[in-house]
Amino acid sequence: MKSTDDCNAGCGCGCGGAQFRIEGMPLMRLFCHCTLCQAFNQAPYADITVFRGRDVTMPAPGTVRYQTLRPPPAVQRGTCSQCGKPAVEFMHLAPLPKFVFVPTANLRNPTQVPAPSLHMFYNRRVADIDDDLPKVSGYLKSQVTSVRMLIGALIRRR
Repeated sequence: MKSTDDCNAGCGCGCGGAQFRIEGMPLMRLFCHCTLCQAFNQAPYADITVFRGRDVTMPAPGTVRYQTLRPPPAVQRGTCSQCGKPAVEFMHLAPLPKFVFVPTANLRNPTQVPAPSLHMFYNRRVADIDDDLPKVSGYLKSQVTSVRMLIGALIRRR
């Protein structure tokens, strides 16, 4: 990632119906293999870049339909109202700040996002992935590992 200014370009789904703006550095990028992410993204796993909520200007009302597929952790998953593709997701669990999860494909310049940090819910994978990233399995271990990484990223950004 070059600088905060590199993220200031608009972001959104492929059809352009759900536009939003990012004005901060990403916290991390991860691959989630949970069955909810597989279904929501219609893919073997979700490639997600995570930002602080305060760094993202969310899409205009009505351009995204949000749904909670299963609480907790109460991730609000948003699809474009026009094309139905994944647009943006968010989660806010006190005392943590709000996090926004952006499908990496929805960032205008994917070469400017960080390298992925891990595979989570790897026990739910559809196919083996041949890379050197940590592969975390199980609900509790996946959640704890990803939250620790997010908190570490928050501390480094202060």
